[in-house]
Amino acid sequence: MFVVEVVVTRKYQITIPKVIREKLKIRIGDRLLVSLEGDRIVIRPLKPIRALEGLGTIADRVLGGARRVDAVRLVEEGLEGETGLH
Repeated sequence: MFVVEVVVTRKYQITIPKVIREKLKIRIGDRLLVSLEGDRIVIRPLKPIRALEGLGTIADRVLGGARRVDAVRLVEEGLEGETGLH
C-alpha cells in the first residue's frame, strides 16, 4: 500500500502523487470516481470497462434489468416529435 501526503490548495484541489498515477496508469483526461466511505475519501480510476459495468448496474436498478433498445425507432420518434415528419 502506498501512503503519500498531499496538500489541499486554495481551490480545494490535490495532486495525485506520481508513484500512484504510474501504478494505476492514470493519464491526463482520465475520469475518476470520488466517494465518501465512512470518514475516508476514496478516489478510483473510471476505466471504460468499469463504466460499462456501472451502466449495467443503473439499468438493473432503474429499469429492472437490461433492455433491448431499437435505436432506429428512437431516432424516428424523436424526429417525428420535433418536426412532425417521419
